[in-house]
Amino acid sequence: MAMADSRNDKPGKGPGQRQGWLTRIAPGVRNAFAKRETPENLWVKCPETGEMLYRPDLETSLWVTPAGHHMRIGPNARMRFTFDDGQFETIATPVVKDDPLKFPDDRPYPARLSAARKATGEQDAMAIGVGAIGGTETVVVVQDFAFMGGSLGMAAGETFLKAAEEAVRRLAPLVIFTASGGARMQEGTLSLMQMARTTIAIQHLKRNRLPYIVVLTDPTTGGVLASYAMLGDIHLAEPNATIGFSGRRVIEQTIRETLPPGFQRSEFLVEKGMVDRVTPRGELAGVLASLLGTLMMGRARSTAA
Repeated sequence: MAMADSRNDKPGKGPGQRQGWLTRIAPGVRNAFAKRETPENLWVKCPETGEMLYRPDLETSLWVTPAGHHMRIGPNARMRFTFDDGQFETIATPVVKDDPLKFPDDRPYPARLSAARKATGEQDAMAIGVGAIGGTETVVVVQDFAFMGGSLGMAAGETFLKAAEEAVRRLAPLVIFTASGGARMQEGTLSLMQMARTTIAIQHLKRNRLPYIVVLTDPTTGGVLASYAMLGDIHLAEPNATIGFSGRRVIEQTIRETLPPGFQRSEFLVEKGMVDRVTPRGELAGVLASLLGTLMMGRARSTAA
């Protein structure tokens, strides 16, 4: 005798069973308990532990995970966390030619720029804000790793120069939060020229006896580290940030030696004297306020009434 097809024996498959029993008894019940829409970005995966974290909790903790991992953040959040009461004025960044070299690639450079602008809401990899830090008017530059790896190109170079000029005009200190994979290859030599131009801008600050403080965040590498990221009067760094010119593997293959544990991490560089202090994100605003108040003593333009 042929056996019955078990697929027809499952609830909801036979005649009259296409609806659940509760729906048949009370048709309006399903609508009363309709599934609520949940925002797609309500949960964020920690890149270090893989743990799923509740976004509002992350925002409250300044995007530092329970494990202590300092997640990468953009200019707006960085400035809100840094300036007094989260209040600041945004300074428009210079506009430069998008593709000066007509760089050949599998994807047009202007298309990459357009995608990065849409994803981040920023014009390029650097943004400028002005506000008070501990009552001291300060110009802050933030490098955004989400914008093409925070790469240094003409736009970023021009933005740094404008920030330095703004600091001199206001007689205010300059603070930069660095985050970059290095020079932008699509701009070739024009990108490398920004290393020299930003160095000259820093000398202009020093001639005017204005403090220049660098906060190194994860990662700060390549030509950025070889120029303005290492020319500060004081160098702070977030915990466990990668800081170095070239990658660990490249160095090991070149010198044919195994590098020590923690090489190119903030804590290691403090021990070697390359960084002055490792400062958790929650303490950065207070540390900067103390440093700026001391360095600008007698000439600070206080915003206090």
